[in-house]
Amino acid sequence: MVEKLFRERPPGADSTILDPGCGPGAFVAGVIKWCQRHDRAIPSMLGVDSNPVHTAYSRQRFAEYASVDVTACDFLSSTFRTFDYVIGNPPYVSITSLSDVERSRYRRTYETASGRFDLYLLFFEQSLRLLKPNGRLVFITPEKYLYVETASPLRRLLSRRGVEELHFLSEETFEGLVTYPLVTTVDGGASASGTCVIERSGGRRLIRPLVNQTSWMPFIREASQKSSVVRLEDVALRISCGVATGADSVFLLRTAALTPDLAPFAHPTIAGREISSTELPSSEWSLLLPYDADGRLLPESKLGGLGDRLRDPARREVLLGRYCVGSKPWYSFHETPPLKDILRPKVLCKDIGAKPLFVVDHEGAIVPRHSVYYIVPAQPERIDELAEYLNSDAAANWLRDHCQRAANGFLRLQSHVLKKLPLPPSLESLASQLEFDVAGLGRRSA
Repeated sequence: MVEKLFRERPPGADSTILDPGCGPGAFVAGVIKWCQRHDRAIPSMLGVDSNPVHTAYSRQRFAEYASVDVTACDFLSSTFRTFDYVIGNPPYVSITSLSDVERSRYRRTYETASGRFDLYLLFFEQSLRLLKPNGRLVFITPEKYLYVETASPLRRLLSRRGVEELHFLSEETFEGLVTYPLVTTVDGGASASGTCVIERSGGRRLIRPLVNQTSWMPFIREASQKSSVVRLEDVALRISCGVATGADSVFLLRTAALTPDLAPFAHPTIAGREISSTELPSSEWSLLLPYDADGRLLPESKLGGLGDRLRDPARREVLLGRYCVGSKPWYSFHETPPLKDILRPKVLCKDIGAKPLFVVDHEGAIVPRHSVYYIVPAQPERIDELAEYLNSDAAANWLRDHCQRAANGFLRLQSHVLKKLPLPPSLESLASQLEFDVAGLGRRSA
């Protein structure tokens, strides 16, 4: 990463370098080593970290270098000068680990603090603010900012500065963690000739400049952007991820163990790992729902035997430990299940797999868990026809071109990708049963 930082643009004695979230100083040490190896003066470097243990260690480690300064502060809430170079491994901290106060403060301050954001997006934005117009930034982060909807503001910011290189690293880069790491090089002085992509296989190619804030993956893979007029989202009432309870261990129970007092709240359920073919697996588990058929949370007084189960001290402790209870009743799910849509005939698919596999729930009885995506067609009488196409080579090839790669080359399906899947002419008539409501807030059967 230091080699990328100084490629064809070595630092001078008056250059300035920032390492946000410096930790024990790996990048500072790397810059010093590079300068010593190339017989250059060590430039002015600032390491920032909010952990006083890290900053104390780094100060002692680099005490002999007058040009190195390490400060203990919150990088996202502090003011700094601008820098010629920025290099770092920003912290990966999900919104679920932040307090309500932190989330509100970041949303007021950062364009990238939208949706279910991660702190590394904010570190990117703050670092771009502090980068001089012709400066260079090198970050190692998860690759998912390239395609997730939440990161669209970051993609917009990066496209303004110019992405010089995207280097996909081995999944084993961080031992014990599967983060699908990516090294991004941003160069404000780079030409507009394009972005160099270095694949995990070692392949290297130049693609056109990345300027669109929608998913960059099709551009990176040089996949065709052409699609049929009709897409999957045009023939579906809903395409979404399955139910997220935030505490499956509490709400999940083997169907064979159901008691009469729990049976009224039980629905058959499957997880992604249970889908291993194009045949619907038999469900051995039930999901206990404290919701009515319309998806409304039941009052605690109406929970009966389910309420007794949830009030068990150990289970109640698990439920109270979820961050969602700060704004919801203690026994609610992490996300309110849209049961009016879920309890319909639908097509199900697992979120990660070697190849896309779609199965049909003809009865509409299954409540899929969060590792399953579901597609509710507007014309359920043609659901088998739709599923047959989804399992075809044509659909699989399109998904391979547009989906994220997970470990071992597996595909990671997501709703925003599934929605854009083009349909063949034989299925275009499925769209005739859908129309947007007047307010444009959703779809309904025509």
